[in-house]
Amino acid sequence: NPMVQLAKAFLRRGVAVTIAVVDPPGKDPVLEAAVARLASASPSITVGLLPIKPAGTNDHCSNPALRMLDELRLASPVLREFLVSLPAVDAIVVDMFCIDALDVAAELAVPAYMFYASAAADLAIYLQVPDVCRAAPSSFKDMGDTALPFSGVPPVRALDMPDTMADRESDLCRRRVQQLARMPEARGILVNSFEWLESRAVKALRDGLCASGGCSTPQIYCIGPLVDSGVSGDSGERHACLEWLDRQPKQSVVFLCFGSGGVFSAAQLREMAGGLENSGHRFLWAVRSPRDEQSQSAEPDLEALLPHGFLQRTGDRGLVLKDWAPQAEVLRHEAVGAFVTHCGWNSALEAVMSGVPMICWPLYAEQRLNKVHLVEEMKIGVVVEGYEESFVKAEELQAKVRLVMESEEGRKLRERAAMARDMAADAVKEGGSSDVAFYAFFKHVEMDKLEERQIRPSDKPPMM
Repeated sequence: NPMVQLAKAFLRRGVAVTIAVVDPPGKDPVLEAAVARLASASPSITVGLLPIKPAGTNDHCSNPALRMLDELRLASPVLREFLVSLPAVDAIVVDMFCIDALDVAAELAVPAYMFYASAAADLAIYLQVPDVCRAAPSSFKDMGDTALPFSGVPPVRALDMPDTMADRESDLCRRRVQQLARMPEARGILVNSFEWLESRAVKALRDGLCASGGCSTPQIYCIGPLVDSGVSGDSGERHACLEWLDRQPKQSVVFLCFGSGGVFSAAQLREMAGGLENSGHRFLWAVRSPRDEQSQSAEPDLEALLPHGFLQRTGDRGLVLKDWAPQAEVLRHEAVGAFVTHCGWNSALEAVMSGVPMICWPLYAEQRLNKVHLVEEMKIGVVVEGYEESFVKAEELQAKVRLVMESEEGRKLRERAAMARDMAADAVKEGGSSDVAFYAFFKHVEMDKLEERQIRPSDKPPMM
């Protein structure tokens, strides 16, 4: 999704774009749906599927993360053929997992840049991980609350590091560390953030404080926020929950939504319901079935999953949705006053663009790191205790909802979130910091073309 937003940003600036997507064996309904949505919404963007053979029958196949990395590596020769087939390619922009594509770019003498779709502070940490991991007395998984020192960010507890890096003896951790060590090979890194929001991390990156092994840090371009616009489709139809929000007072609703991977146990869902009911506040909550029940039904059975009578008791102030909510549109609605989120970076940026403070409930991937930045550095969120043990009590959710919605600390969070919203709008407007960063990137691409081809600058915009 953020790569598509980047492609649209290129198009708005007159740059031709082709997106290459690895297509592993078997029908992937998520991939097919995403490509179909892209083709429908942005016909100007060409999508090229890179079909690959099965990754093989080894231990990696049982680990989704390792299987993904294997598939991306297997895509390199297919990517090479695809690029050679195009009439012209002035630069390649790879995402943070497609490190093997750097070798293809080098072979074809095409400048390669990286798009880092998460926080600049995460990037600062990841560039330092190879050195910190080697210097640590043990694997991160064995270090618990031990604070890890990283330049440009608050201290990070070892238990808040991504699971992919938890065990330095594992194949997955070794692969990820190898990939992170290669990130400085990119000619530059485009970051889905903006300078005001992460000024300390960006300064540390640009001052060369984050690169491991004596490498120099590539040029950093903060070009975000690149997020869903939160505008209804061409049909003009609005989701029913937006009409419900229209009837609620301003900043009165707590919105709970945890992304496509935000799945909880039935016991946790009951605790969440209790916390919401006892908080006394209005709420809009997107609920997914527990993982072990997803194969039994296409959508969750709310009456069975939630406490007896909950829907009836809270019907005058709450709305529970099955599976999905139009998150970007909901966050931009004036009735929303707080966002309970898994801290995925797309979701965090949508909240920033909407000026909504966050109640942070990280679940997986880099979300625990994002929680650190949102709460301790940016000060636009609070965290629920208990996420580390994968169980948050009703009383804790109730307390954090009331803190954000009722207290002086909550008022300060709202003021800070509103300031972040205004600064985000300034960053992306013409002449703003992110707009300027885009054109600095294009200038860099043009200089790379000169170095590679030894010709005068062309008036023709680059092909990405």
